[in-house]
Amino acid sequence: MAERLKIPGLAGELAAEFAGTLILILFGVGVVAQVVAGGIGNHDSIAWAWGLGVTLGVYVAGRISGAHLNPAVTVALAVFKGFSWRKVLPYSLAQLAGAFAAALIVRWNYSEVLAKLDPGHTIKTQGVFSTLPGNGALPVHTGGALRDQIIGTAILLFLILAVTDLRNSAPAANLAPFIVGLIVVAIGMAWGTDAGYAINPARDLGPRLASFVTGYGTAFRDQYGGLYFWVPIVGPLIGAVLGAGLYQVLIGRFLPPEEAPEPGRVPTEAELEKA
Repeated sequence: MAERLKIPGLAGELAAEFAGTLILILFGVGVVAQVVAGGIGNHDSIAWAWGLGVTLGVYVAGRISGAHLNPAVTVALAVFKGFSWRKVLPYSLAQLAGAFAAALIVRWNYSEVLAKLDPGHTIKTQGVFSTLPGNGALPVHTGGALRDQIIGTAILLFLILAVTDLRNSAPAANLAPFIVGLIVVAIGMAWGTDAGYAINPARDLGPRLASFVTGYGTAFRDQYGGLYFWVPIVGPLIGAVLGAGLYQVLIGRFLPPEEAPEPGRVPTEAELEKA
């Protein structure tokens, strides 16, 4: 019998990050398309579908890569938790590729209803794919949106570290993805007004690129005409480092030392029992 091909560790991790982010965006961008273009659902359904998308994406990729699904998470884990810096760019590119591919699928599937609602593919439906200050309608500008993204992502990373830290009151391994999903639901319900709670550079840039190559000529700009695409990239990266740092200062340094798995991975049952 021919020897089975062994996939290198990093290749498997990147495949998992691609697949997990793909699942996340299929549900997240898909629900926004349904609400905006199809008129079915509301803000609550958007918040829940994004949270469930995170949960399902983490279940898909958690054991192999840790299911970061977010370059901001990857960077924060490299800064504070010893995650390998050599993996940061490959992980981020895999996440971006997964988000881009998923958004293309959503764009294709909802092409008829998007065209009926917005034949010119303008800013009117751009929010289906990427975020805008004040969700394209409220009086929020670049500064307010950047502030919002920093705060929202800081909350996200603070809580992710809290619920995945084996030295803390971590949930059982099979529940951790569900709790992380609930964190995203809560952020969506409380912090979705000023900038659409992207809190993830790949989540915003991947679909933004997909919309641009499929006819949205103003994809990189906001409703005021200014270049906006950088805000959901820079804001989350700053916020992630800030939130993870605050966790270390306020909680992490006071917890007793314990042996932990590779940073960023969802703890297994056996590891939790050891802890």
